[in-house]
Amino acid sequence: MADIDTLAVVQGKSTRYCLSSTALTVTIGSKNSQTIPLHNIVATSFNAQSQTLNISYATRKKKKAPLVLEHLSGHVEESQVESASKLANTTLQWAYKGIKPNRRLKVLINPHGGVGKGVSLFNNLVKPVLKTAGCSLDIVQTKKAGDAYDIAKSFPLDEFDAILTVSGDGLIHEVLNGFANHAHPRKAFRIPVSPIPTGSGNGLSLNLLGIEDGFDVVAAALNAIKGSPMHVDVFSVTQSGKRTISFMSQALGLMADLDVGTDNLRWMGSSRFTYGLLRGLIRFKACQVQLSYKGVETDKKKMFDTLKSRHYQDPSVLDLQEDEPDDSSLPERQYSFDDTEGWTTFQEPLLYLYAGKGPYVARDFMAFPVSLPDDGLIDVVAQTNRNLSRTDVLTSFGRAQRGELYWDDSCSYLKVRAYRIKPLSQKGCLAFDGEPFPFEEFQVEVLPKLATLLSPHGFYNAPFNEPAASKR
Repeated sequence: MADIDTLAVVQGKSTRYCLSSTALTVTIGSKNSQTIPLHNIVATSFNAQSQTLNISYATRKKKKAPLVLEHLSGHVEESQVESASKLANTTLQWAYKGIKPNRRLKVLINPHGGVGKGVSLFNNLVKPVLKTAGCSLDIVQTKKAGDAYDIAKSFPLDEFDAILTVSGDGLIHEVLNGFANHAHPRKAFRIPVSPIPTGSGNGLSLNLLGIEDGFDVVAAALNAIKGSPMHVDVFSVTQSGKRTISFMSQALGLMADLDVGTDNLRWMGSSRFTYGLLRGLIRFKACQVQLSYKGVETDKKKMFDTLKSRHYQDPSVLDLQEDEPDDSSLPERQYSFDDTEGWTTFQEPLLYLYAGKGPYVARDFMAFPVSLPDDGLIDVVAQTNRNLSRTDVLTSFGRAQRGELYWDDSCSYLKVRAYRIKPLSQKGCLAFDGEPFPFEEFQVEVLPKLATLLSPHGFYNAPFNEPAASKR
């Protein structure tokens, strides 16, 4: 497709706009040039009366700085009016190619999430992007735990295109469990969830946007207006006869203690997890549980090769009002607690157990590096106590951001269809998606491709590599 060039005048300086299929390049004078990726363009317009070309876009002031919303306006000469109008319209069309513009968004804000800056971050940085993009907003600030669950449980399915959660992963946990108890749960789970990261860990946002943008609320706002729906597996956790939906992780032992055990330290931001790790290492207690699982794969090299050979296609936009199956209830549990056929019991003592979906659980911890969004499996990390010292564990966590714990011999990494935990003591720490739960027996199964997220890529943005010495 040919580029469109327009000559405009801004404050007496010649300005040239060059549109390609991937970016808009703006050159002021002969030297000052800026290339704006189409993904970063929020809005364009041409005012015929004032002969002004307007462009709103997200950009970085410095190379590693967070994105900010900028506005560029230029007066166009009379001879360029038709070209400028065409450029504005074409740029907007290409910037939203395949994407439904002017989305209707339900926004849930937890004012107490993370360090308590959710409201100000939304109002100052996120809301301007959404309003500039022409989105309609229905904003609710939650007042207590469970408010998001109640909203999602009775969510009007035909009124919104997505739900934005302005908080950490806890609010997402509430929304998905509200969907599970909706009168039409399958249809409710077709409503995409899009996180705006203002919590401590922000694991889901990291998995969708990547390590560089996972804490960037403007990057998350761009995903809210331009991301494509992506179906992902979630987990059905059964405990004491009650089902809970988990979307990210189930943690026992050290991993649970550094999360829910530091819940009162949210004011520290992500530093609370480092503090929790150090405190847990001082105690250095084994996790008194029995792990049994329905195994699929334990070979780390094979799981890594599967990750690398996965051919991702460009995400296609789904019809958010697509037809649903006649049976709108969620699948029943496949395995009873009495079922023992085909289950394997893990024989070694555990320092901690971590299971879940999505590589990152926090900015400094890629817990499940070979996780895939829709493989129908649970990634289970069983960290043994085998010949480990406190120093060994502390040193290994220095490589946790890149997922390198995966390759350690003491780390058993399993792909399973289901697993169950039986506590062997009365005291312990258990967390689902960072939320505390009773330290009691539970079982986890997969609900394939049930939930929907908005994603700019259509896959987890978490590059993972082999250690240099292991490469062929």
